[in-house]
This record gives sequence, C-alpha cells and structure tokens, in this order.
Amino acid sequence: MYESALTGATWPKGFIWGSATAAAQVEGAGHEGGKEDSIWDAFARVPGAVHGGDNLEIADDHYHRMPTDVRLMRELGLDSYRFSTSWARVRPGDRAVNPEGLDFYSRLVDELLEAGILPWLTLYHWDLPQALEETGGWANRDTAFRFRDYAADVYAALGDRVTHWTTFNEPFCSSLLGYASGVHAPGRQEPRAAVAAVHHQHLAHGLAVNSLRALGAQQLGITLNLTNAIPRDAADPVDIDAARRLDSLANRIFLEPIVLGAYPADTLVDLEPCGLSDVILPGDLDIISAPIDFLGVNHYHDDLVSGHPDSAVGDSHSGGALRPSGSPWVGSEHLTFPRRDLPRTGMDWEVNPDGLRHLLVRLTAEYPTLPPLYITENGAAYDDDVSADGAVHDTERTAFVLSHIASVAEAIEQGADVRGYFLWSLLDNFEWSYGYDKRFGIVRVDYDTLERTIKDSGLTYARLIAEARSA
Repeated sequence: MYESALTGATWPKGFIWGSATAAAQVEGAGHEGGKEDSIWDAFARVPGAVHGGDNLEIADDHYHRMPTDVRLMRELGLDSYRFSTSWARVRPGDRAVNPEGLDFYSRLVDELLEAGILPWLTLYHWDLPQALEETGGWANRDTAFRFRDYAADVYAALGDRVTHWTTFNEPFCSSLLGYASGVHAPGRQEPRAAVAAVHHQHLAHGLAVNSLRALGAQQLGITLNLTNAIPRDAADPVDIDAARRLDSLANRIFLEPIVLGAYPADTLVDLEPCGLSDVILPGDLDIISAPIDFLGVNHYHDDLVSGHPDSAVGDSHSGGALRPSGSPWVGSEHLTFPRRDLPRTGMDWEVNPDGLRHLLVRLTAEYPTLPPLYITENGAAYDDDVSADGAVHDTERTAFVLSHIASVAEAIEQGADVRGYFLWSLLDNFEWSYGYDKRFGIVRVDYDTLERTIKDSGLTYARLIAEARSA
C-alpha cells in the first residue's frame, strides 16, 4: 500500500494508472489505409446529426501522429493506455482483413510496449462498418457472429503482445442511444430494434469471450457505463418506480445477463411489448454469461429521476445535435430528470464525486461474484482557455479528477476490489454528436494546427502517478 500526497488516499500495490481514447474519436484518416465508412462516418453526414456538421476525417490525426502521442503518454507516466481498434479499419465493409489497418494497431502496440505502457484493447467502441448497418446492424442477429470473427482476426494479429481484451465499450450507448433515441449512430429511432441490439451485443460479447479464450487470451472483460438512479422523492411511489426503471435500462439489463446469466425479471416484463423475449434463443444466456476476468466501469454522473412530467428539465443523455431525437428509455419514455443543486460540467452533467464511491460499493454488495473492477472512464469536459503563457490552467477538471480518484480510494477502503483507474480522455477529441465542441482531454489539441499541449490536469495526474511509482 502507498499514500498519495495529492489525494490523501492509500492505494494498493500494483494499482494501474492509465488514460483512454477511442479509434473513431482520435484517429482521423477516415478513408485512408483501406478504411471505409463506419456508421459514425455515415451518421456525421446526416444534416443536424453532429454539432457544427463536424466529421471524423481528421479528428486528432492520431493515425499519423501515433508515435508522438505515445511519447506524451510516457511523459505523463501512464502505466496503461486503453484504446480501441476500428472494425471499419480492420475489416472494411466487414469483408476481408485489411493488413494495412491491422499494421497500424500492431505498430501502436509495439510503441506502447517499448515505452513500458500496458496496451488495453477494446474491440468495439461504436464504429460498426456501415455495410453491416445496411443489413440490419445490431438489430440483426448475424452481426453478433460477424463480431466474433472480427475479434478473432484482431487477436490473430495482436494476441502475442496484448494481454487485456475488452469486448464492448458502453453497450448502452451503441444500442439504446443508437437505435432508440437516435442521438448516436446509426441514428435510428426504433424501440424494437434497440431492444434487439441490446441482446445481440450481449451475444456478440459472449461469442467473442469464448472464441478468444479458446485462442489463449489471458484477460477478458467488458466495459459498462453505470449510474446511480436516484428517485427525486424517495417517499413517492411514482418516483421510486422511475428509479427502478432507470436502473433496469441503464444498469441491470447490461450487467445481469453477463454476471448472473439472466435478464432481470422486471426488465423482461417492462420490455415484453418491445420484443425482448422474442430475440432470446435457447442457449444464448449460457454464451453471454461466459466468465470474465474483469469488469470495466465508466462513470461520469448520477441521475436524479422522476416519473412525473417536468417540461423544465432535459435528459442528460439527449446529445448535442439539432436533429430531433427520441427517448432511449424504451418502455419507460415518461421518465424525467430533475436537477439537483450541484455544480455542472461543460456537458451539463452534475459533479458528485461521492456517486462513484456509492456505485462501486453497491456493485460489490449486490454482485458478490463480480470479477475485479477497473474504472475505465472517468473525467469531465470544460471550456478550456489557453492562457497568455501558452498553458491550459483547467482548475475545474483538475479538481474533478482528484476528487473522483479520492472517491475510488474510499470505495476500496469499503471493500470494493478496484484495481485501476483510466482517466478520460488522453486527448481532446471528436465527442460524438457534440463534434469538437466539448473537450475532455488532459492534453489539449489545437484543431487548426493539431499541436498537443498537456493541461494542468494532465500535469497533476502525472505527479500522482509519479508518487505511486516512487512509492
């Protein structure tokens, strides 16, 4: 164990300090090196789908500047870098493997290992080949088997050097936001398709886990974005039911098939009109519940929720574009999200560090068979300014990061088996429907020159990591 002067917290030996990005958000080279359209490339061309009409063609140009970015990671002292491979780059159109695409990731892994940084690979961070969407996307059961094959292709190229494999990042977003509300690609607003997408992504996860395990993968897991569903009035049956419904659709529908091998009973009832039972075939849940070695937890904010109408508030999951959207809360479209008197980030998300502690302790208490936990995303967007000295003095983000890391330490003290923390995000990047309007990075990217500048939050994070290493 060692104690941090920055947080006043005690950390277990071997705790992993990292940062994270996603291929679609940072790589650029949108149609270079054999890459073809992903659903996000296509979605960005839809009028009003992405703030400012922004696209992914250049992004941070990480595809061309990768060695420089790895040197930045080394300067920050990262133990690990969590990145994703692009399905649309590895198997353009989901046809044959693209050697040039795989070579980019092979070179990235080599650069990381040479720098002493553990590669932590995510297979799906939302960039489905557009060709597969045109055959039904995740609403089509066959896509799950296509994913299994893509995962095996990536493993064949990188499995000799990559030990940590994440199947999916935040399936809530790529299913319910992509197919129900339509604020994420592919932009569909079809509740039945969204429910099918949830199950088929679960199936894809289980198929890939079993396939990669048989091929020799050492550490396999999934990353879920989880929340605390808090009723506005804890004595009001309507608000209590609203919190139950939100917990079902944001947390338990994703967590329980994987760790318990069953969908929650109330979820099955709520979603019966939307066809959840229709897409579950015999044997599916045995595949889905294949043992995993870790669970990634992404957490940014809690959700205060009500079952009463409230036209004065908005849903924090509604995205940043002008295109009309639907509700992600399939079968519970009446949910509303009142505001608490708490600070807000640039995303208008509330700041409540204790929510992360509460979530981790709850997971530990309610799911005693959970594997070790890693915080695979946590961070904040703010409107950064470049000072006259050329620095970015992002005091709010720095405070956010340190306070949430301290909450992780409290959760560990209360029994949560958390073994690592990955700060989102390494770089400012394409923030999905918000385009380049929101900045999460601890490294600033000038989108005109593509120059990188480590922000004060990044310098502070580097000092924290250095403390850990010296201890």
